[in-house]
Amino acid sequence: MAELIRQPVVMAGEGWADYGLVDSGHGRKLERYGAYRFIRPEPQALWSPRATEWDAHGEFVPGADEDGGGRWNYTKQTPRDGWPLSVGDGAGKVTFTAQCTPFRHLGFFPDMAPVWGWMGEQLTGRSDASTLNLFGYTGVGTLSLSQYGPVTHVDASKKSVAQARANAALSDMESRPVRWIVDDAAKFTARELRRGKRYDGIILDPPKFGRGPDGEVWRLEEHLPGLIRDARALLDGNSRFLFLTVYAVRMSSLAIAGLLDEVFADLPGRIEHGDLAVREDGEGRLLPTAIFARWSNPA
Repeated sequence: MAELIRQPVVMAGEGWADYGLVDSGHGRKLERYGAYRFIRPEPQALWSPRATEWDAHGEFVPGADEDGGGRWNYTKQTPRDGWPLSVGDGAGKVTFTAQCTPFRHLGFFPDMAPVWGWMGEQLTGRSDASTLNLFGYTGVGTLSLSQYGPVTHVDASKKSVAQARANAALSDMESRPVRWIVDDAAKFTARELRRGKRYDGIILDPPKFGRGPDGEVWRLEEHLPGLIRDARALLDGNSRFLFLTVYAVRMSSLAIAGLLDEVFADLPGRIEHGDLAVREDGEGRLLPTAIFARWSNPA
């Protein structure tokens, strides 16, 4: 029976050459993306910024609806078609296109860097591990996992999957064993279950609300339990991990850990939960970004 660790864990991401959290405060954050700096909203930055003024190439100004909308205001010339950035090193070095999107982010989630590292630790020494990336977005996590074996990348957005494939080409990873699939995550997982498939690891990064390619409606609080149960059925006692992240929801990590505790009761290993965070450059403050729960089964 998997052991539930009640003490929360903080997975803190540090900046690297191509990305860093420069400063934060008063509900905003200043980040560097290669040679460019941008300001984005961040409700959890309740403190005061360290600098009195921020020099940035642009700022995302949210709309009146807290669940979406807004626009970028540019103060300096910025490549509208994006620019290349890299994360990781060695066989796990991924190059991708960063770009200011209408959804306030820039084509990847930097707070996921420690998650990609953690998944790699679970698969150390493997070259045949079969993993599944649901809600795979632009493929940075998928390409990081692909050094350990075949990956199935699923996203409902044709545009995101196309960008993920372009990032694979940019990283010289076109020959990696990746299945690129445009599909509703819940429907795909249910079909894999009927096919009797199994995986060594699964990562899920579901949105609060979304729509599948055929108009399927996703509401996290309503549909997450069923998806987790189906995902669990794709794992067995020899599998290594499941990692779940949740953003922008009024929910505790204890809640999603409790869900995993119930669903993984028949498997060995451990269940942990806590916060994802990014540390400001220069050993600065930790800015929380999301909650997570994870199951791991060390070899």
